[in-house]
Amino acid sequence: MTVRSRVLILVSAVAVLAAVALASVLHASARADRRNHTQAGGPRVTSGTVTLRGAGRLVFRNMAWGPHRDELTAVPADDPGGPRTAAGLKCLRFHAASGTGVCLQAVHGPVSDTYRALILDTRLRTVDRYDVPGIPSRARVSPTGHFAAWTAFVGGDSYAGTDFSTRTAIVDTRSGELIPSLEAFRIVKDGRPYRAADVNFWGVTFAADDRTFYATLASRGRTHLVRGDLRRRTVTTLHTDVECPSLSPDGSRVAYKKRVAGLPKDAPWRLYVLDLRTMRETPLAEPRSVDDQAVWKDAHTVVYALPGDYGADLYQVPADGSGRARRIGPAAVSPAYLP
Repeated sequence: MTVRSRVLILVSAVAVLAAVALASVLHASARADRRNHTQAGGPRVTSGTVTLRGAGRLVFRNMAWGPHRDELTAVPADDPGGPRTAAGLKCLRFHAASGTGVCLQAVHGPVSDTYRALILDTRLRTVDRYDVPGIPSRARVSPTGHFAAWTAFVGGDSYAGTDFSTRTAIVDTRSGELIPSLEAFRIVKDGRPYRAADVNFWGVTFAADDRTFYATLASRGRTHLVRGDLRRRTVTTLHTDVECPSLSPDGSRVAYKKRVAGLPKDAPWRLYVLDLRTMRETPLAEPRSVDDQAVWKDAHTVVYALPGDYGADLYQVPADGSGRARRIGPAAVSPAYLP
């Protein structure tokens, strides 16, 4: 092969690669542009006032394409698929209780994104903000609004894998005191003090006493439900194979996702409810893998997100294992029911 032939082949290869790259950029740009325009058949979303007070309301992150994508929106709790009121505030993860909210946001920079947690008052005004060390994953506010928690990935990008690390923080929303990582808490496992380099925590859920919380502890390839004490700065293991717990309104049960043997590695979870008195597990009537921290709509129903046409849809299922799962709202994630 002559030098001229080699040069022509090289030039042709570079041209093909440039064309492919240009096509990819144009496709991504076109898709991003489409996401800014309302898609036919999607939920109706209009700007308005959203507050964190008012019984019978449901607030969540809107995922529908259009100018209000990723904004917090509100609907009547008994009509979750109805018209939405958008607040103008964008959050990746969100939760609220008793007039206090937590919003985990991306801050877009010229080279890479950073993340932060905003503590919100009842009118969605920022009263405090904290740096988040990685990609936001979970968020919760205590029933009294006194505490907020969040979890971020600081390595890896999926609970389904084994190569990830998390940081879970808790903040006193009144004093501003921040616990930057639950890894500083003393661990009691199977009745004995426990220490390990690979400890991770995620998925905090709070009791109503402004002291007790539950979370997932992972170490040496296993996950555990732990009960935490904010005053003593301790966590105690209660049950194995529990991830992303969510405490029921009366504090007697925990809804969670559980890894089930024999399921695919990329879809390993099923929803369960654990009775904290008897430690009896009940599988829920949702046959699909749920990678979410469910919320309790009421004492009888849990709500969670599954992948949908816009990114995620909300579903509900009875908490006693009966009935069946059903979709209650399209293009939504991170729901919070306002009592």
